[in-house]
Amino acid sequence: MTVIEERIDSTGGVKIYLRSWKPAGKPKAIVVICHGFNSHGGLYIWTAEQLVADGYSVYALDLRGRGKSEGPRFYVDTIADYVGDVATVVRVAKTREPGLPLFLLGHSAGGVISVTYALDHQAELAGLICESFAYRVPAPGIVLSLLKGMSAVAPRLGVFKLKNSDFSRDPAMVALLNSDPLIANESQPAATAAALIRASERLKREFSRITLPVFILHGTMDKATVPAGSQEFAAAAASKDKTLKLYEGHFHDLLADVGKEGVMADIKAWIAARVPGAAA
Repeated sequence: MTVIEERIDSTGGVKIYLRSWKPAGKPKAIVVICHGFNSHGGLYIWTAEQLVADGYSVYALDLRGRGKSEGPRFYVDTIADYVGDVATVVRVAKTREPGLPLFLLGHSAGGVISVTYALDHQAELAGLICESFAYRVPAPGIVLSLLKGMSAVAPRLGVFKLKNSDFSRDPAMVALLNSDPLIANESQPAATAAALIRASERLKREFSRITLPVFILHGTMDKATVPAGSQEFAAAAASKDKTLKLYEGHFHDLLADVGKEGVMADIKAWIAARVPGAAA
């Protein structure tokens, strides 16, 4: 397995950090991973290793302002900035490995970013994997409206933090998150929260435009996001090839939680069924 870590130019002149893994032989397909909040691409090493073992190339970015990427810490004015980072990585992956089908895997807020990307770039993707979708969050509508209003008055004010203990039932994983300097004291600015809310409002209006293959996964005990949001996406998407799977008792980060091996097996099987020769 070959591993590359580098900084690449993204939209607006921002350099983002990119990790990529390639199998020893010819790859069967490409998987691009978009992380969410309290995360970065470096937390997907185990996921990448599992996919590479099955013959896939994997690219995991750090969104701007997060992980080792440039940009104001945790801050964006619009979801388009994050979508631009995903578009950059998809373009780089396709340029380096032309002709391969490409799957996009987005976790939590990364799922909102990934579905937003897919709305405007469906032809670039062979499939979309949406894990623990942050389309709906456990906050009243009036609070979300207040956050949007606050973004105009105090855009850089930190308005909410996620609990690392809500991500996984694995104490070792929670300890890793708690000790990770790249997410230490992470607080989402009002502007970033408002950008995510506005993106979710667009998704609600335009879910029916999604026609590519989608695999939607959510844990039933997710405290950071609401599983019903994934159910709504599955019901509204126009894709003929769509699968929703709820994992009973699982927490927010399915690929870092107890039972992650079963989730990964489901993801690999789903991809393999949509890549000629991948199941061999």
